[in-house]
Amino acid sequence: MDNQQKKKQANKWLQLINIPIQMGIIIFLFAALGDWLDEKYPNKNDWYVKILVIFGVAVAFYNINRQLKEINKNE
Repeated sequence: MDNQQKKKQANKWLQLINIPIQMGIIIFLFAALGDWLDEKYPNKNDWYVKILVIFGVAVAFYNINRQLKEINKNE
């Protein structure tokens, strides 16, 4: 392997390592927003946090899919 290929491989691994961190941050932020909404507008089943966590997971999976397509396109 030459130096250029090593840099591409390292960059690819760095992108892959960042995916779970980004996923956790996205889901955490949506959960925190849902928790805040449940405190501000109380309801008996905490609907805001449940709905926003599911939405956050969907956004995180979309983000992962987009990033993986970009990584595979660059190979």
